[in-house]
Amino acid sequence: MKIALVQDGLMCRAGGEQVALCFHKAFPDAPIYTQCYQPDLTFPEFKDCDIRTSWMQKIAKTDDTMKSLFFPLGVWAMQSHDLTDFDVVLMSGTHCAKYVKVKKDALVVSYSFTPFRLAWDPTSYAQYTEAGAVKKLLFNKVLTYLRNVDFRFGQRPDYYIAMTEETKQRLREAYQVKNRIDIINPPVNTQNFYISKKPKEYFLVVSRLEYYKKVDLVVEAFNRLGYPLVVVGKGVQAEEIKAMANNNITFLSGLSAQELADVYAGCRAFIFPQHEDYGITPLEANAAGRPVIAYGAGGVQATQIPVTDDPENATALFFQSQTVDDLIDAIKQFEIMENRFKPSFIRKHAESFDELKFINKIRSFVTDKYVQKRKSETTVIE
Repeated sequence: MKIALVQDGLMCRAGGEQVALCFHKAFPDAPIYTQCYQPDLTFPEFKDCDIRTSWMQKIAKTDDTMKSLFFPLGVWAMQSHDLTDFDVVLMSGTHCAKYVKVKKDALVVSYSFTPFRLAWDPTSYAQYTEAGAVKKLLFNKVLTYLRNVDFRFGQRPDYYIAMTEETKQRLREAYQVKNRIDIINPPVNTQNFYISKKPKEYFLVVSRLEYYKKVDLVVEAFNRLGYPLVVVGKGVQAEEIKAMANNNITFLSGLSAQELADVYAGCRAFIFPQHEDYGITPLEANAAGRPVIAYGAGGVQATQIPVTDDPENATALFFQSQTVDDLIDAIKQFEIMENRFKPSFIRKHAESFDELKFINKIRSFVTDKYVQKRKSETTVIE
């Protein structure tokens, strides 16, 4: 079984890159094809991998630049990858991994986080919703083309794997998938985190600073509360968010794995205000034994155990509206029950999502499907 791995890009440290790294651990001899790769911007473990970039590597030196050049350069760049020598192609991502060239009888498996967000859900981008009439008209023309192209290439995978039930339904609706879509939850490397016996006084956000992440909502809430808040991350909204923050809010970025583990272990609770397709960071907080205060929609419904009556058997407290008032109310409610959360229970819950289990599931899925395909081909020949 000659297998190739494909990832949209390796330009930051986020959930998609963690999945790609697990694919490498499942199939360590397989090369990784991607749009661009910058070793200093993503996980250091990729330095030991056989990574094959597109010609766009010479142009895009940051994640933001790579994304801004996606149309049309990113599409062309990924189409330049020729994987027709491979029997199996295992891809992960949302937008451009599916554009690589594969042979007709290859087994193609797509671990898709969600349908390409810009094409299928443009209202999640402030650049679209805040555009004027003329600019939005141009946007819509481009998006119609992108949606058609994305749908056409979305027909190539033989099998889709989804993160959650919600993203499974999105994939089925967007690409009209007829085959069964299995769900394999993305992993967390619990070995990277630990429980502290003496957490500190701050709350924590770990996130890219982009509009749909709603970090500005958290900053506004903590401006009003005056409580210590640590924000770890960078992104297009960084300067805007920093400018609105009071002195009780600290911003960090570029942390090592150990520094990040220390920040998680020291927080009172982790704040997660966005509607995320999945969200690895709440599970990372859980791996440090820390509870999560989250907007109760999207991926957290699959990864967290919300408080009902007993915080001792819960990992999170949900709030129901993405408003400053609702978040503040949730924080106040958390303070009442804070000492009743059990770090050992929260940590054990995170271990059920450990990356070793994910690696084994992915390896078994791909291997089983390949064996089935070979058997069916042999039967046809006979």
